[in-house]
Amino acid sequence: MRDPDHSKIAHPGHAAAIVALMVLAGGPASAHIVDGSAAGGFLGGFAHPLFGLDHVVAMIAVGLWGAFLGPPAIWLLPITFPLVMACGGAIAILGVAVPGVEIGIASSAIVLGAMIALAARPPLVGAALIVAAFAIFHGHAHGAELPPGSDVVAFSVGFVVATGLLHLSGIAFGLLARWPAGRIGVRVAGVGIALVGLAFLSKAV
Repeated sequence: MRDPDHSKIAHPGHAAAIVALMVLAGGPASAHIVDGSAAGGFLGGFAHPLFGLDHVVAMIAVGLWGAFLGPPAIWLLPITFPLVMACGGAIAILGVAVPGVEIGIASSAIVLGAMIALAARPPLVGAALIVAAFAIFHGHAHGAELPPGSDVVAFSVGFVVATGLLHLSGIAFGLLARWPAGRIGVRVAGVGIALVGLAFLSKAV
């Protein structure tokens, strides 16, 4: 097997810094509600995913798992999640209820973190379906918390873009799996993501 061209891979320190900044942006709070000053259009939607640590770690996990699995999952999973998430948001805006949203969000972190920690490699279709199923819950949470009088399209574009950036941070970190030590680090990160999910699940049930 030909050795990968490491010159094309983000420096490990840079990748770790990106992920750390994204996680810190999520803050310690579990609420998904953005402060009134940030509510509204694109900026409100963009900030919304960053105000729930359970959202943040699950979205980073999608990118991590995609990078761990390699092409084509590295791009398919991060594309699938925002697209289906937007559908979940539309369902909420239309007033359609989805049961167990908070449980679904917490479970997404548990399952995706476990997939990474266990180095699970299901068929590509199976991985995409897992990601899509959880995206419904995340999207519904965003749509249900749409502030009154907001620009629905701009808000939706905002949270989809923020989600994409979180996926990219996960991919950057996940590329470390190309090195033996980095592979261990990625799997340990999966354990941490799963533990965060368990903590939120204990509050949701």
